[in-house]
Amino acid sequence: MIRLILAFVLALVASPALADPADGLQPPITVQSKFVPARTVQVWLPPGYATSKRRYPVLYLHDGQNVYDTPSPFSGKSWEVHRALDRLIAANKVRPAILVAVWNNDNRLGEYMPQAAVPAAGTKGDPGSADLFKKLPVERARIVGDAYVRFLATELKPLIDRRYRTLRGAQNAMLMGSSMGGLISAYAVVRYPRIFGAAACLSTSWPIGDGFAERWFEAHLPPRTARLYFDYGTGTNDGSIEPYQRKLDAAAGSRGGAWVSRAFPGAEHSERAWQARVAIPLTFLLGR
Repeated sequence: MIRLILAFVLALVASPALADPADGLQPPITVQSKFVPARTVQVWLPPGYATSKRRYPVLYLHDGQNVYDTPSPFSGKSWEVHRALDRLIAANKVRPAILVAVWNNDNRLGEYMPQAAVPAAGTKGDPGSADLFKKLPVERARIVGDAYVRFLATELKPLIDRRYRTLRGAQNAMLMGSSMGGLISAYAVVRYPRIFGAAACLSTSWPIGDGFAERWFEAHLPPRTARLYFDYGTGTNDGSIEPYQRKLDAAAGSRGGAWVSRAFPGAEHSERAWQARVAIPLTFLLGR
């Protein structure tokens, strides 16, 4: 018995302590752009990155201030995505991946708006066109969603590919965001299908402007090779999402596991709710 106890103690001493997921956080950098104002970006590298030669898929996340630790500079509450991903990696449920958190700025709504979806004033037959901007706290001139996704696709992604050991190909470049961040994630896949091959869109803002974005996406679905995850709660603002999401799901038809749409009864429209379920979209995007 003494020998067994001694062996157990020695094993504990010899076992390396688990690394804090925060150890993988790189210092924030400022990325210059020809298309949008300079942007703060912070990268997280998965366990083992420094000691391996392998290449990794990359997940780009909007509202980057909310991605890592609480309190966050944007809303006060973080998704703690790196911690959730670290647990999934340790459980061998997902592929290790690099996280790239892209901060928003004071034109968040304008940058995250799917620009091509915005109906022109007075568009015949579009119920959202006449008074759309009476309902939205943004001017038409500040809608620059095309510039933002161009920045992601043609400036930020090449920079990340140069600096880090990344897996190439659209299937290894993914996006995730919530609310308006969900809209722009899906939009980037539609606009740049050869660069971004998957997106996770949480509590997507389909109801905005009487649903003009949802109607546009029905007519401009991403290619069938793309993988899309959508979800929504039924509490607070999320309660109005379901009818629009159901219409989009019907338009997408049967795509099997490449198109997932989930409801979370009672879940609210908040960082707290997204943090609670973030392992689900991470597993969709990176699952083995």
